[in-house]
Amino acid sequence: MSSGGGIDAAAYLSRDTGSVYFVATDLEPEEGIPEDLETSDRYVAVPTKQELDLGKRVALAFAEAHLPEQYERIHSIFSRLGAYARFQDLLEAGGHLTTWYEFEHHAQREALAEWCGRQGFEPV
Repeated sequence: MSSGGGIDAAAYLSRDTGSVYFVATDLEPEEGIPEDLETSDRYVAVPTKQELDLGKRVALAFAEAHLPEQYERIHSIFSRLGAYARFQDLLEAGGHLTTWYEFEHHAQREALAEWCGRQGFEPV
């Protein structure tokens, strides 16, 4: 779960139905949001990108696999604020952005599949 855009948001997955509920503190709640969403064990909060460790670790794995000659530079990028934007700029300049997005998407799918398994869900 990653809302981006400065929105404070969360997503919940129903253990009973598999439905996903998206809630944002700055927006009016959508119809059909269960009142016990945040308190019942029938719902599980979908983890954030950070909770799934999909940031720096995945970027460095990409660098190691696809840009080993730039690994140290990329590692250095992630030691400062604004790293992700600088990392994407570097990838775009080198023509690697599409490959990165594919790599990142695959890492996200794997991490979510593992999380689903730990929660007792079967991803579809």
